[in-house]
Amino acid sequence: MKYTLSIVLGMLVLGLYAQEDVLKKMDSRSGDYEKIALQIWDWAEMGYQEVQSSALLQKTLEAEGFRIETGVAGIPTAFVAEYGSGAPVIGVLGEFDALPGLSQKAIPKKESAGGVAGHACGHHLFGTASAAAAIAAKDWLESGKHKGTIRFYGCPAEEGGGAKVYMARSGLFDDVDVALHWHPGDRNDASASASLANKSAKFRFHGVSAHAAGAPHKGRSALDGVEAMNAMVNLMREHIPERARIHYVITDGGKAPNVVPDYAEVYYYARHNSRDVVIDIFERIVKAGEGAALGTGTKMEYEIVNGVYELLPNVRLQQIVNKNLEAVGGVSYSPEEKTFATEISRTLGLESLQEAVAGEVQPFKTESRAYGSTDVGDVSFVVPTAGIRIATWVPGTPAHSWQAVAAGGTTIGLKGMMVAAKTLAATAIDLYSNPKAIEEAKAEFEDRRGAGFQYVPLLGDRPPALDYRE
Repeated sequence: MKYTLSIVLGMLVLGLYAQEDVLKKMDSRSGDYEKIALQIWDWAEMGYQEVQSSALLQKTLEAEGFRIETGVAGIPTAFVAEYGSGAPVIGVLGEFDALPGLSQKAIPKKESAGGVAGHACGHHLFGTASAAAAIAAKDWLESGKHKGTIRFYGCPAEEGGGAKVYMARSGLFDDVDVALHWHPGDRNDASASASLANKSAKFRFHGVSAHAAGAPHKGRSALDGVEAMNAMVNLMREHIPERARIHYVITDGGKAPNVVPDYAEVYYYARHNSRDVVIDIFERIVKAGEGAALGTGTKMEYEIVNGVYELLPNVRLQQIVNKNLEAVGGVSYSPEEKTFATEISRTLGLESLQEAVAGEVQPFKTESRAYGSTDVGDVSFVVPTAGIRIATWVPGTPAHSWQAVAAGGTTIGLKGMMVAAKTLAATAIDLYSNPKAIEEAKAEFEDRRGAGFQYVPLLGDRPPALDYRE
């Protein structure tokens, strides 16, 4: 079929107006999305415990006509919400878990809200914005009777639980053409980002209890085993690749000084920008644990808790996301927000508020250095994936801080949330409208992933660690 120039231009104009209408509708519903985000912020449910948060997002999407499948990949709080039919299939990832020990009021000074956890990584905003974007894409598909499927993935326990790994292992992304995600941050950036592969485990030592003063020779200290392991791993740090990271925390070291502890546990993370290096480092950590047990007369066992791939970038997709982020723009502060942000800046040791950073979009880069880890990495090796970071925190705020929790509970965080939602929605519409861009992204994906690639999760065949926060 041939089209005249006027017909083609007319089709493009109609498509543009439809996208604009969808984004305007998002503005009209921003109040609803803000209530959802703040409710999830208030609940602050930790990994695999997000019963209320998951249910609220499911209810929101179901009310918009999405078909809901719950309890996917053997995870009670994981779900998939789908609208439409046929190709292309675009997935939008949403998270909603909080972090332990970071309860905080939405005020510019450190003060607990009385809970046990807080949204110090902004996942209350993440899940809500992604749901809003999925609904907007649904509206666009519906408005012009366009062909395609929009799919929202409710992803629990990103903070160490790795739900997306189990979801990828279960094949839930196998028919997806493109996956989109975002993350709260202190600036607006759609560059091709990176992340570190990560493997974690809990090492448990078993010894023999005894009176620490009356009969110490009869005891075999499980805590000695943990400390000997830690000492060896700390010596090992000199002999690992420069960009590798190892973290640990003793989760159980005994209960009383005068009792030789017969049980102790240490929780380890190993990270690098290559999963092959992580695998090697993790094996060396295991050997250190085995040696520690041998030297202290104890027994050691370990449980792999999580394992995630590094992010596989897709520059073609990121260029589309960047274009839309620049069109949507950053965040501007009201006088009240500026006062709040200035006080937060002081707590961070900053001389002044870098307000311009929140309002601008960072220059586009085709590559970047990684510092953190995410289970989005596994998704990115299964389907072409793109994401953004949006200024929902005061510039200069680090993730996993009380300052991040505080800003995420204010209009500063909510404004950034809507920037993310609009950018993802506009990107989804662009992809539905331009199948060639999807094919280009797939070609880059196959090239970067390499011929003969087979996805093998770092956490093996273990079932979801549903109790890892207990």
